Amino acid sequence: MNLELIAAFKNRQRAHAIAKQVHGIIYCDDREDIDHLPFGALVSAQTDNLTAFADAADVGAYLVCRREIKPRQSMTDSGSLPGVIGLFTLVANPELGHNASDHHWRDMHAPLAVKVHKAMSFYSQLSIMHTFHGPRWDGFALCGFDSMTDLRERFFDSAEGEKRIHEDVAVFSDSEKSPRRIIATEVRFG
Repeated sequence: MNLELIAAFKNRQRAHAIAKQVHGIIYCDDREDIDHLPFGALVSAQTDNLTAFADAADVGAYLVCRREIKPRQSMTDSGSLPGVIGLFTLVANPELGHNASDHHWRDMHAPLAVKVHKAMSFYSQLSIMHTFHGPRWDGFALCGFDSMTDLRERFFDSAEGEKRIHEDVAVFSDSEKSPRRIIATEVRFG
């Protein structure tokens, strides 16, 4: 587990510039029409200039704990990484609150997700520990797939698996308030 800073951006060009400047990682939805989405890019960084990094974010800035549930097998220090990422924003179930929702997400949902999302090539949870500014979200799930086809057509292993995932997500998250997923590519500026 690592602590990281995350900045959420609507302005994807600005996000790219910041990611490059801080030698960070950008997760960016490159589709044309993303106005309906809460953000178009996340930038992850470990930097000692917190104020400049947080101020650059036009949507929000967060301190997160990264949990690598299923590590990526093909890793490079820099450049574009293969595949696509279903990036889901988590808003905790208000009946549970942040801590109990986070514990369920980590301890119960993560093993189920690895089992049901068989085509998923990697899976990371970014649990929000602190919000500097922006929407009060509780985490980000990065569900990596080797191709867009795998993400769209092989997200679940079966109809029963899909049902189990949806039922479990309803336990720890507020599905009504959790924003829609973005479909991102990953670039490392290491």
